[in-house]
Amino acid sequence: MSNEDSSATPVELPIDGVLDLHAFRPAEVKDLVADYLDECRARGILQVRIIHGKGRGTLRATVHALLGRRPEVISFHPAGEEAGGWGATIVMLRPAGSP
Repeated sequence: MSNEDSSATPVELPIDGVLDLHAFRPAEVKDLVADYLDECRARGILQVRIIHGKGRGTLRATVHALLGRRPEVISFHPAGEEAGGWGATIVMLRPAGSP
């Protein structure tokens, strides 16, 4: 069975401030992170935890590069040990409607 058609089926994500990237392909990450952060802001969720895993750090680096280019991101840093340590990133967002 091919995974080629799986991208045509939208995945329903809970918008609760926690985005786990383990189930997604690296090619999906850029749009997924941007859309998720936009939806969190629209709902007033201004602290988001993005779980990218520890691994070799490639996905973490990709996520951090994306976050660094987003004007709505105030700051981001590795999560504390209780929230995944360096396998997750905590993102602080500007409220929707703010410059």
